[in-house]
Amino acid sequence: SLNACRVTDTILTEVANVESFRVALRALKLWAQRRGVYSNVMGYLGGVNWAILVAFICKKYPNAAPSVVLEHFFTLYSLWRWPAPVMLRPIEKDPSLDMTVWDPRENPRDRAHLMPIITPSYPCMNSSYNVSDSTMAIMKAEFERGREFFKTNGQVTSADAYKKLVEPFNLFGEYKHFLEVEVWATNKDDFELWEGWVHS
Repeated sequence: SLNACRVTDTILTEVANVESFRVALRALKLWAQRRGVYSNVMGYLGGVNWAILVAFICKKYPNAAPSVVLEHFFTLYSLWRWPAPVMLRPIEKDPSLDMTVWDPRENPRDRAHLMPIITPSYPCMNSSYNVSDSTMAIMKAEFERGREFFKTNGQVTSADAYKKLVEPFNLFGEYKHFLEVEVWATNKDDFELWEGWVHS
């Protein structure tokens, strides 16, 4: 239950410029939400995933300004050779605690992961196991869109210039067919449990 706190603390120790990391991460989360790729439950990436990906860039470019971190983010991940894992540090094993860690050589289920983003503290695990073929294809297309944005605009310095990058995804303009799911229950408590299960 303390793993999330430990992972967050470890991520912050891995980056040299915490302020640059935080600004870049906030911008990236805004981008991901507006582009429709921020949801671990729906098979995309959640907060810890985005934090690890941004921290990885910050480690590679420790003195980079947030705008440079964003540019390198889209460049690197649009070209990343998935399922090669993104890791902030090597995977630790502790025989005395004997907890399962992410290791595709030993765990057959880990070999099926499409977009492994490994948590940096023991026990290291894949934080993006919900990613599917279709959600990964959508994220790769969005990474490529971001790379093209920076390629076209060069070094972006004004907030106005970023409006194009973070413009909301036009779901109803991009797709012709939709599936609507209605969830019903006889009382509020049952509804909340059932709706949560259906959503997941």
